[in-house]
Amino acid sequence: MPESLLDCPPLNPVHDPVDVAEVLNPKANPRHRRHKIIAVLPAYNAAKTLAATIADFPPDSVDEILLVDDCSKDGTAELARSMGLTVIVHDKNTGYGGNQKTCYDYALKQGADIVVMIHPDYQYDSRVIPHAVSFIELGICDVVLGNRIRSRTEALACGMPWWKYVCNRALTLFENMALGQNLGEFHSGFRAYRRSVLETIPFERNSDDFVFDTQFLVQAVHFGFRLADVPVPVRYFREASSINFGRSTKYGIQTLKTVAQLWLHRCRIRNRLFRAK
Repeated sequence: MPESLLDCPPLNPVHDPVDVAEVLNPKANPRHRRHKIIAVLPAYNAAKTLAATIADFPPDSVDEILLVDDCSKDGTAELARSMGLTVIVHDKNTGYGGNQKTCYDYALKQGADIVVMIHPDYQYDSRVIPHAVSFIELGICDVVLGNRIRSRTEALACGMPWWKYVCNRALTLFENMALGQNLGEFHSGFRAYRRSVLETIPFERNSDDFVFDTQFLVQAVHFGFRLADVPVPVRYFREASSINFGRSTKYGIQTLKTVAQLWLHRCRIRNRLFRAK
């Protein structure tokens, strides 16, 4: 088994790790839910951080955990199976967006009422899952994002590169103004969706690259879904996945293009991203 952050945690978590069996099948004080919740983890070379990510899942917070492995080379799929997760392995690398398409197709086929997407790189705090889900269960909103940036000081203290912080703030400000939203950030790797969102949005037409996330949120706004966010503690460290400056620049340009496509669609220059399934 590959070394994981639970074996040598750089962040020194103060709580005891929880076995995945206890997460999926708690023995004491189960919380009776009316909705089926499936967590999906789009993974690529996440063997070192997967156990730590799962350990933070509150017991009985989800009914199933799916990991979709996008041709990892570090034994991610084998480790996930040994932990009792449901695992799908791609025959070839499809990219971040392509990975999520498999995640959501599976969740819908399994009858999920709410789908939680979280990166398995231990950057986002899984303990927030029940709180994000509750906003959907209460009917307050349809899409809930984790907001990593509660303040500039905290974001930078947690290791977010300054250039990434500046780009995140600039893009989020632009997207809020252009889309009529008030989100703390648009670029989070922690998200929860109501089933109807995934049934309505034609995410199969989206990019297989990182801009998939932006396209999905712009589509959600177009189809009239309610978006909100919750604060999520974030960790930046060597093992946490993060795209470099060049890929980030490309992503930023694609984000601006996606928002422009929505405005053109509203001006009768139709785009397939905003046609219902």
